[in-house]
Amino acid sequence: MHTDEGRQERFRRLHAETYPDLLRFVERRVPHSESEDVVSTVFLTAWRRFDDLPDDVRPWLFAVARRTMANRTRGLLRRRALDIRLMSLPASAPDDTAGAAARIDLERAWRALSPADREVLALIAFDGLTTDQAATVLGCRRTTFAMRLSRSRQRLQAALSAPRPRDLQEQS
Repeated sequence: MHTDEGRQERFRRLHAETYPDLLRFVERRVPHSESEDVVSTVFLTAWRRFDDLPDDVRPWLFAVARRTMANRTRGLLRRRALDIRLMSLPASAPDDTAGAAARIDLERAWRALSPADREVLALIAFDGLTTDQAATVLGCRRTTFAMRLSRSRQRLQAALSAPRPRDLQEQS
């Protein structure tokens, strides 16, 4: 009985420590109405495999969430599942046109990236994972992930440097 109570307490701690990050991870990838179900499935899997969990459980949970989402979002939803919504800013004041323009440029550049590039960048920038942890989530070697990250960053920089549609019209 004591062992079972200790196991439950350890699981409660795991849940409390990882739930907010896991929910944010999932909410950026699936509609809000589905996110709680995905997270619940992840924790159900973690409970069932509790004795087999790795020491660094956070990337393992993210990987289970990623597989769960992939199973739920085949076809058209697959593309949307990897799209990350940028946080909306309040309406810009007239004197903040530079900030609004920068946000629009970033959003345009982000949407120009492939879903794979967005996923690689999001694991580091939005989810705060290390290169090793992100590689675990994607099921690849650390060196492979580092190469993907480098290429994704280059493509984002190139997209940010590309002329805006308005700039092209002005050059005509």
